[in-house]
Amino acid sequence: MSFAAKLRTAIAKNQSILCLGLDPNPEVMPTQYRAKYDSEMSAGDDRTIAYLWEWMNFIIQSTSNLVCAYKPTLGFYTALGAGGLELLVKTLAAIPSEIPIILDAKHADLNSSSVMAKTAFEQWGVDAITVSPYIGQDLAARFLMYPDKAILVSCYSSNATAQDFQEYPHPELKSPSTSRRTALPMYLNVVQNCQAWAGMENLALEVGAAVPDALAKVRSLAPERFILARSIWAGRDNGQRSASLAAILKAGLDRNGGGLILPVNQDALAMGEPDVLVRSLRDEINQAIAATDRQQPICDLWMPNVCLIDRQRHPHANLILQLFDIGCITFEETVQASGQIFPYYIDLRRIISNPQVFEAVIATYAEILQNLQFDRIAGIPYGSLPTASGLALRLNFPLIFPRKEVKAYGARRLIEGNYEAGETIVVVDDILISGKSAIEGAQKIESCGLRVRDIVVFIDHESGVCDRIQKSGYSPHAVLKISEINETLYQSGRISEKQFLTLSHS
Repeated sequence: MSFAAKLRTAIAKNQSILCLGLDPNPEVMPTQYRAKYDSEMSAGDDRTIAYLWEWMNFIIQSTSNLVCAYKPTLGFYTALGAGGLELLVKTLAAIPSEIPIILDAKHADLNSSSVMAKTAFEQWGVDAITVSPYIGQDLAARFLMYPDKAILVSCYSSNATAQDFQEYPHPELKSPSTSRRTALPMYLNVVQNCQAWAGMENLALEVGAAVPDALAKVRSLAPERFILARSIWAGRDNGQRSASLAAILKAGLDRNGGGLILPVNQDALAMGEPDVLVRSLRDEINQAIAATDRQQPICDLWMPNVCLIDRQRHPHANLILQLFDIGCITFEETVQASGQIFPYYIDLRRIISNPQVFEAVIATYAEILQNLQFDRIAGIPYGSLPTASGLALRLNFPLIFPRKEVKAYGARRLIEGNYEAGETIVVVDDILISGKSAIEGAQKIESCGLRVRDIVVFIDHESGVCDRIQKSGYSPHAVLKISEINETLYQSGRISEKQFLTLSHS
C-alpha cells in the first residue's frame, strides 16, 4: 500500500488529520517520567534511555486511535548516541502497522541519501521521510526508488529569519531593468519544480502555516498533494487559535475537503494524559472543517463508515466497504448487457467521481499488472477506459483500445492508439459476468497482429466465467470475486441476510 493510501485509510479510520511527534525531548517530559529521568542522569545511570522508551510507548498506546500519522524527529534520537538509535528502532516497532510513520529528518546530503533511504525504508520501515529541496531532484530520486514510500519536501518555513531566503526575489528589491513579469518567490519555485518529481502517492509538501497566505499559494500550485502544515498552534490563545485554524483550513484543504495533515502541539507530550488533549484537538479540527466556509467541492469528500473486520482474511475489505458506501452496489432488478436479469447491480462507473476511491481501485489493478509481461495496456470500451487510462499513467505504459464499432468516416480504425505488430497487450476490463466483452475485445486486438495473454478485471462474477476465458486462450486475473464482496459486506453489517443470500445464489 502506498504512503498516501495508507494515510487516507488512517484518516478515515480514526476520523483524524492529526499527526503526533514522537520526540524524546527531556525538556517536555511529564512529571512522572521527568523525576526518574533526572535522578538517573545525576547518577550517570544508563537507564535514562529506558525511561524515554517508557514515555514514548505510553504516548503511542494512548493516542494510536486518535491520529493519522506519527512523526519522530531523527535529531532527538541521534543526539542520544547509540542508545538513541536503539530507542528509535524500538519506538518505531511499537507503532501499529496501520498508522503511517513520517521520519522527520530534513535530509539534505546527496552523498548519504541512498544509505539513508535504505536504512529508513528497509531497516526502520518508515513510510515517508522529510527532505530538503535545495539539492534538487537528484536527492529526491534516491528516496523515490521505493514505490510504496514517499518524501515530504520542506518548501516553506514560518521562522521570521527564513523569509529573506524563501521570499526571494522581493519585489521592492528588484532593479528597474527587471522584467515587469512578477517572479515567483523561491518557496513557490520549489513547489513548482517538485510537481515534476513524483506522482501524488509519493510526494507531499511540508509548509509552515503561521502565514495562511503562503499556505494558500502552495495549495494553488499543488491542488492534489498532501500538505503537512506546521507552526499552527504556538503563541495563540483560544480565540486566536480558532480564527487561525479556520484560516489554515480554508487555505490548506484541497477541493475535496482533505489533503491536509496538522501536527499536534508539543503540549501533548508533556501531559500525563496526552489522549485528552489529542482527542480535544481532533474534535475541534473536525468541527472547524465542517464549519469552514468555502466553495462546495466538485467532488464531495467521502468518509467511510469504518468497520473492524479481519483484514488478513479480507485484504481489500476497506475498498469493498467504500464501493458499497458510494453506491456501486445496489439491490434492484437489472438487465445486464448479457441479457441476464440480476436482483442487484454493480456500477463501477461511479468511482470516477470519487478520486480517493478511484485511486485505490487503480492501485489494486496495478498490483496484478506489475507481475505480468506486456508492452501496452488496452481498455475495453466504455466502462474500463478510465481505469485503463489511470493504469497507463501510473505504470508509465502506452494505452490502446479496441473500438466498439468502426466509424464509416475519419481514420476508420479498429484499434485506437499507436502500436507495433507482434507486441504483447494486457487487456483491462471492469467486471467479468459472461466474459463476452473481454474476449471479443482481445480478439479484435489480436486481429490487428498483436498478442494477448492476460485479461485483468476488478470483479470476477465467478459462475465459471474464468474457465471460459481460459478456454479462449487467455489467462484471467481478478482483484475481487463476487463471493468475497458478499462475505465482507455481510460480516460488516452492510447488507442483510436476505441480501447476502441474494448475492450468494446469483
